[in-house]
Amino acid sequence: MKFKNRHKKNINLFMRFFLGPLLFAWLCWSIYGQLGAQSDLALAWKSLRSSFGLSSALTLALVSGLMIINWTLEAYKWKLLVGQIQRVSLLVAFKAILSGVAFAVTTPNRVGEYLGRILYMEEGNRLRAISMTITGSVSQLIVTLVMGLTGIMVLGPQITGTGMVSAPWLQMLKVGTALATVLLTLFYFRIPFLVRTIDRLPGKHRFNFLVSAMERYDATLLLRVLSLSATRFLVFVIQYYLLFRLFSVELTWFQATWAVSVSFLVLAAVPTIALFTDLGMRGEVMLQLVSLYSGNRLGIGLAAITIWLVNLILPALAGSLLILGIRRIFKNKNSRDPMVEETVAVKETT
Repeated sequence: MKFKNRHKKNINLFMRFFLGPLLFAWLCWSIYGQLGAQSDLALAWKSLRSSFGLSSALTLALVSGLMIINWTLEAYKWKLLVGQIQRVSLLVAFKAILSGVAFAVTTPNRVGEYLGRILYMEEGNRLRAISMTITGSVSQLIVTLVMGLTGIMVLGPQITGTGMVSAPWLQMLKVGTALATVLLTLFYFRIPFLVRTIDRLPGKHRFNFLVSAMERYDATLLLRVLSLSATRFLVFVIQYYLLFRLFSVELTWFQATWAVSVSFLVLAAVPTIALFTDLGMRGEVMLQLVSLYSGNRLGIGLAAITIWLVNLILPALAGSLLILGIRRIFKNKNSRDPMVEETVAVKETT
């Protein structure tokens, strides 16, 4: 027992005094490298300084405020999902989300967010929280697919007309996206049924505990989570639209909505690491799509960089600092964690 407690203490010290500072330093260095790699950074900075005023500051403040709303919505969504196994306050959920972002930006397609979030769960609930976090990711992906598919249909004539993508390839993309949307939606709303199916499989005891609590997900909860994901998507579009206006990219709301929707679909399909390749990929995709309506390539690039900094890098830096303040993550199961409220008793169905 003493060895086990000492082992947990060592891991806790590693998380607080080594991993947190290392992650923060790595983020800062990588941000510097990513920004330095932008060929038109000096021109962009000069343009930004010359046009910056009170209205620009207010716009950036509004975009930053929308970032907080965005991650608060995600925190509330996660709180609803993990509430089947553990009651977590919205503040703790928000901290978990930011810590997840800190890990996510250095991993392919941000899979590291699961590690950051489960640090705030009690021992015994951490692995189970991963499957619930995936459920939230699926809901967000469904919204991305629906909006992206609609965007492809709206922008299809312009995309093929400019030779960006040939008509046969675009048609294949439509069919593939539609099929993925249908299958993922069926999977999402049949999660309780799938859990009951797993419960009947031989050897279920090996992994059933990971998903058993999800059997209590009902249509009302899943619809609430999906609506929160849709609201988050709307926040993303508003942020982009405000930044397009700030950097003199002449777009209507209609055009911005579908250009952003298609770009999100492409980014969801292409494996990226947010800290190393996401900025370049995000900028290139956005440039190709928004250029259908505007020739202001510098403004488009500035909008993409600003979104990357505000929505990903600032939360990641905050999350890396929050990791420093986590205490007793690897605690004795009989001790009390001040960050988390009481655990909800899980009733096993027989």
